[in-house]
Amino acid sequence: MRPSRLVLLATTLFGLSLQTSVELAAQGAPPGSEYEGQAFEFERIRDDVYIAIGTGALTVMSNAAIVINEDDVLLVDSHVSPAGAYALLQELRQITPKPVRYVVNSHYHFDHAHGNQVYGPEVEIIRHEYTRQALESGLSLQGRTHARFLAPIPGRVASLQAELDTTSNPQAREELAARLRIQENFLAATNAVEPTPPTITLDRRLTLFRGGREIRMEFLGRGHTAGDVVVYLPQERVVMTGDLLYSGLSYMGNAYIPDWIETLEKLKELDFDVILPGHGPPVRDRAVIDHFQAYLRDLWAQIQELHAAGVPAAEAAARIDMRDHSQNYPQIRSIGVDIDAVERAYELLDTGN
Repeated sequence: MRPSRLVLLATTLFGLSLQTSVELAAQGAPPGSEYEGQAFEFERIRDDVYIAIGTGALTVMSNAAIVINEDDVLLVDSHVSPAGAYALLQELRQITPKPVRYVVNSHYHFDHAHGNQVYGPEVEIIRHEYTRQALESGLSLQGRTHARFLAPIPGRVASLQAELDTTSNPQAREELAARLRIQENFLAATNAVEPTPPTITLDRRLTLFRGGREIRMEFLGRGHTAGDVVVYLPQERVVMTGDLLYSGLSYMGNAYIPDWIETLEKLKELDFDVILPGHGPPVRDRAVIDHFQAYLRDLWAQIQELHAAGVPAAEAAARIDMRDHSQNYPQIRSIGVDIDAVERAYELLDTGN
């Protein structure tokens, strides 16, 4: 079937009424669930295989992949908060009445695993053993990644409130108030997170057979984190990669860059036509794997050279030149790379990990 994008705005489907965020809150929705319109748009990739991409109406930060089986549904990733996961559960009714029975966390980062708590005891939560350890030790609530993306939220709320208090222009006040509501909602949503343990873990591979469908969950090696799991549908020729691969440059603050290159080589061995990534649109050009491997090789070589010369990480980040890759990554416009990536790489070089 030809892929189609569905932003479903009808008021009923499968006999279920779509509800406003106010109505959902009255029914006990998690904090930070308030939004208008649709939180997700659903793109059909194959019969009964979809990707859910956030619209911006609610801060969800990551995609979710949806596999609708004969009797149940499997989801890949649970977003940044209980509110995000709850919104997906509600809007999922637009494409199926079947219950969610499985949730796979592609890795431990907060934007892919912090919605787990909304799922009841009838739902199996599946992840790599390392991801279990990371979440249970509180790693998703601390460290470089948390400091980069979540820790600044209270400051943004305070700054927007201060700006609103001193602004008199009506249009500017309206825009500031809207931005403030979004950030306050996001803060409430992230404050409600209680990292939730898995019911099933895997080391290398776990396979589910649901009706006539085979669903493989595989650990191909370290990359974006030490526990990245890909979900592979061999019959449908679809692979769900989390942040191991998408069309842009993945965040590298917890990465294993040399391993990542080899892990992507193993990804190439799978027989697929479509990648459903953790961020951004579906990818249908396998050349993106080669492009990212080339970027990682160049980045690692430059980092090794600067590290060996005793150049501090901050200075190295400012000196690294990746402009040769700008054709594949248009966001590269000048010399310099993310300091988090270099600091992480220096950690690996210092420890020999």
